[in-house]
Amino acid sequence: MNKVKIKKNDEVLVIRGKDKGARGKVLRVIPGSETAIVERINMMKRHTRPNPQKNVQGGVLEKEAPIRLSNLKLICPESGKPTRVGRIRLEDGSAGRVAKVSGAKLT
Repeated sequence: MNKVKIKKNDEVLVIRGKDKGARGKVLRVIPGSETAIVERINMMKRHTRPNPQKNVQGGVLEKEAPIRLSNLKLICPESGKPTRVGRIRLEDGSAGRVAKVSGAKLT
């Protein structure tokens, strides 16, 4: 299993699939299955039954489904272009991320 290069709150571009070309913010990363949940991307419909005990109304709910990390590309915060992610060693010895397209440090 590789180190995940996309993290929560990153802005990403979908490069493959039904939502190709769409941009969104990463809500959650699931490293075990190498997937992520991106805001308003890969929407699915879920039919739910009413449950008065849990105060669930029921009906058809729309929510985000996981999308493979290989189908996402990080957006560089400086240039706004899609980029790959590199790893660097910071002065204090900790690891950091860097955008390959502009060399900007990522949080």
